[in-house]
Amino acid sequence: MEKGREGGTWLGINKKGKFAALTNYLQPINRLNASGRVQGHLVATFLTEEVDGLNYLKKVSSEGHLYNGFNLITADFNNTKGDTMCYYGSKSGQEPKTLEPGIYGLSNSLLETPWKKLVHGKKLFTDTIKQSNELSPENLVQELINMLNNEEVQMPATDIEEQGQDFIRPILKEVSALFVRTSSYGTRTNTVILVDAKGHVNFTERTMLAPDVNQWKVSSFQFELEI
Repeated sequence: MEKGREGGTWLGINKKGKFAALTNYLQPINRLNASGRVQGHLVATFLTEEVDGLNYLKKVSSEGHLYNGFNLITADFNNTKGDTMCYYGSKSGQEPKTLEPGIYGLSNSLLETPWKKLVHGKKLFTDTIKQSNELSPENLVQELINMLNNEEVQMPATDIEEQGQDFIRPILKEVSALFVRTSSYGTRTNTVILVDAKGHVNFTERTMLAPDVNQWKVSSFQFELEI
């Protein structure tokens, strides 16, 4: 939404089964407008290009140093050929990789970095998934949104403090929770995407309408993968 940097997104899925999501990597001082590259376009570009997730991440990794630190997840959902999900962290010093089936956690460090908030979030998510067979899709979405809005602080947050240093210390306690709320910074969107074995997609997004945690808009979209 920034002037001159419009058009990107943090997360998206298209009808061809291509999915991507991006998080910033917490740094003490970001290189503003690093080489003019905007991370949000990394997601949008993948959704519009005819390339699989791993090869796309390999291309991105060759230019990763031109951006502020980031993590990028790609997935190709295909109910006949099987699903694949891949990961690249620009600060990891490693090549992009395909992820094995399982439950992963990603915050503003590398994949599976055991921040207390990430460990807490994975437990809440895992507990919710365990009861998913007993829930309707609508109720499962609501349970996941409730999870994303968990405000329990996870202190001490020494790993977050060490990574963010002076940039993060003034709001360290608030940032240690899954749902971040400060006077000038915090969580403004929750997104839940369900993809079932038949290729039906349920996309639900909850967005804050103003700097007020009591004003939210919920948008929901459903479609079939065109595979």
